[in-house]
Amino acid sequence: MTQVEEYDYEALPENSSLSASLVAGALAGIAEHAVMYPVDSIKTRMQVLQPTPGAVYSGVINAASRISTTEGVRTLWRGVNSVIMGAGPAHALYFGTYEYAKQAFGGNEAGHHPLAAAAAGACATIAADALMNPFDVIKQRMQVHGSIYTSVAHCASRVYATEGIRAFYISYPTTLTMTIPFQSIQFATYEYLRKVLNPSGQYDPMTHIMAGGVAGAVAAAATTPLDVAKTLLQTRGESKDVRIRNCNGLFEAWKLIYQRQGVAGFAKGLQPRVLSHMPSTAICWSVYEYGKWFLNRQDADKQPILH
Repeated sequence: MTQVEEYDYEALPENSSLSASLVAGALAGIAEHAVMYPVDSIKTRMQVLQPTPGAVYSGVINAASRISTTEGVRTLWRGVNSVIMGAGPAHALYFGTYEYAKQAFGGNEAGHHPLAAAAAGACATIAADALMNPFDVIKQRMQVHGSIYTSVAHCASRVYATEGIRAFYISYPTTLTMTIPFQSIQFATYEYLRKVLNPSGQYDPMTHIMAGGVAGAVAAAATTPLDVAKTLLQTRGESKDVRIRNCNGLFEAWKLIYQRQGVAGFAKGLQPRVLSHMPSTAICWSVYEYGKWFLNRQDADKQPILH
């Protein structure tokens, strides 16, 4: 009697682990950013420290309604090409680094390994953010109210001509300060919930949706103050306020936010941030795990039958 050797989709074959992670990660990144982009646009506008009179909103629904009626629905998608262009390569690098680091740190061993998952998540985000940061700057410059940019190329060329290459990386240290704890919290929470909800480790879409959604919400809420500072730094070139335009670094941004809006300023955009990250992280993990399972299944089907 013959049978095909049973495989574990979580442990990809040696000859396909990197390629599977890269492809699955790229698809996951594009899906994550594209689907929830309008909510991300609203979050950016709500976090601007000194918005124009026409961009003051009382909440997510109010913002969506006013932007749609006064500027058109397409405005909510302005800049999406930037994240699609950057998200594919960045997330491929992100998940590829994560899988490699998780294996190296012992995260694939039996049992719960939150520290290994957190450390792998930190390594992944350092690499991915270095690639993604310029695209994120362009995205937010195009999202703000009254943006004059007509395309990704137009925005990139104008920002480079007026502010130099530094404008694309002024927020990188702050981004890392935010995303390293964000991804560490997200990965540790996700891996823990995945193993609790699905001890067998078999592919289960509902597990990935639930674990991913909760992990994204927790990580997003915890790092909102850092995200507010990042938005200030990435959009400072569009402000007419001298102090905002000359703001350099996380602590200076925090100081300015506190002086202008008090403690409440650090929670600006919390609601749309959680609302965007909960489903987007669920989508990201679901697409990633499905892509990994599908690619691994293809490899398994090519394996010789064992007698």
